[in-house]
Formats: sequence, structure tokens, C-alpha cells
Amino acid sequence: MSDATIGAPPRRRFKVSRRMLPYVLSLPALLVCIGILIPFFTAVLYSLQRYRLSQPWAREYNWGQNYLNFLSDASFWNTLKVSLTYAFCAVGIELLLGLGIALLLQKRTRFNNFVSIMLLMPLMTAPALAALMWKLMTNPGFGILSYFANSLGFTDFNWASDPQTAMLTVVIVDVWVYTPFIMILLLAGLRSLPQQPFEAAALDGVPRWFVFYRITLPMLTPFLLTAVLFRMIESIQQFDIIYAMTQGGPGDALTVFQVEAYLNFFQSTNVGRSAALMMILWAITYFLSNIFIKNWLRLRERQRGES
Repeated sequence: MSDATIGAPPRRRFKVSRRMLPYVLSLPALLVCIGILIPFFTAVLYSLQRYRLSQPWAREYNWGQNYLNFLSDASFWNTLKVSLTYAFCAVGIELLLGLGIALLLQKRTRFNNFVSIMLLMPLMTAPALAALMWKLMTNPGFGILSYFANSLGFTDFNWASDPQTAMLTVVIVDVWVYTPFIMILLLAGLRSLPQQPFEAAALDGVPRWFVFYRITLPMLTPFLLTAVLFRMIESIQQFDIIYAMTQGGPGDALTVFQVEAYLNFFQSTNVGRSAALMMILWAITYFLSNIFIKNWLRLRERQRGES
């Protein structure tokens, strides 16, 4: 030991008492919560203001007038209708296709495992990139899907450029990207179900359709609710696919909440209206999530009671 070390004063160790330890350990989580809530409450404050970036001198609180203006605004009701239609159509089709594919791949074989992995490829593609790829495939001049449509006699089928078919086109892209998510979730659920009820039904010679409706479907319902909850939240907030393919058009055919808020903020510089739209979208998402979570908890309590 050197002379300098011997002469130095003893180091003080920072000790945390047992009472303070839980608060110290939860401090990172608390900071994350604060980081999440600050943008949220900032949006709430903006939604209560008359605030345009092009007119900063006219900024003032109007205390909810932005929300009241929506009641008499036809474009807002169109946005609400388009957003809900898009979400329900996309999630409904994805749920049926995902469940059907999961049932086909339920048996554990090398081929089924390989196919299930291959089907995940669309999910690994960025939604905006997938939208651009589909935009090229549906191009009326050189798109391969337009070529097949013309070959089948659909010469006037204009995909996303026609208000009558724009919704169908973007829903197809959404289904292509996100059906593998529901498929893999339901496949995991199917393979985790207990086998005793199915073996007993097979010994009794119960028809397959009866086994599906009375055994498989009830036991799979928690997984179905989870898949629908995640996809419903994401679909009602969809922006990437719609904006990359149509930018909300043609006209207002695909002006969903996210696109409308984006256009209000960046084109009209109307921060107050854009923030109010986002808060309404948050309220709708919160309401739908509560419905699914309450049903999921009620179903779990019922299953516990039966077991």
C-alpha cells in the first residue's frame, strides 16, 4: 500500500436504506411514465387552444371549441365513418383468414412449421414499403395485378385511384401485411390447448364441426380477443399504408383520423384541430380497448369457475 493511499481519508459509501430502496428501484419506471404522459398532456393543452402555426399572435385558449366544431363538421363525421369502416373490414377479414390458416397448420409437422415461417414474411415488411410495392403492382399502366384484372374482364377496375374501390384496395394491403400476425397468435393458442377434450370427443365419434364450435372455439376465445384487440387498435390508427398508397384520397374516400390530423398539422398548420382529432382518436381507442379487456377478464373468470 502506498503512502498516498495510507494518508487519504476513508471513502464514504452511499448507502440506501431499506425504506428508500423500493422508491429507488422504481425510479426508472417512474421516469418512463413521466416521459409518456408529458406528450399526452401537451396534446390535451393544444387541443383546447385556437392555435395555428401561421398565426402565432392569435393563439388563445378556446376551452373545447375545437371539439364542439366537429359536431357540425361533415368532414369529421366522414373521417369517423371511414376510420371505423376500415378498421372493422380489415380486422374481420384478417380474423377469418388467420383462423382458417391456423387451423390448417395446427398439426405439428415439418411442412406446417416451414409454411408458417414463410407466411410471416409480409409481417417482416415495413407497412409503408408494402404499400409502395402494392401501388406498383396495381398501376394501371404496368402493374401485374392490373394486367390480371384486365385479362379477367375488369377493364374499369382502377384500384386505389377510384373512390369506389380505394377502400377495398387498402384493406387488401392491410390484410396481406397483418394476417400473419393473427395466424401466428392463433396457431400458438391452438397448439397450447389441452388435448383431453379432443381425445374424448374422438372416442365418442363427435363430428368435427361440433368439436370446433363447442370445444375449440370457446377455448380459443381469449386468444381471439387478444388478436382482435391488438389489430383493432392498430387498424383504427392506420397511417402508413393509407398515406403511402393514396394520401387520404381520392377526394376524402380514405381520410382516416391519422391522415386528417397530419394534413391539418402540416398543410393547414392548424395545431389545435389536429390535436383535438388525436384526442378523439385516443378516446375511441380507449373505449374499444376497455370493451375487449372487460370481456377478456369476464371470460377468464368464467373459465376459472368452470375449472
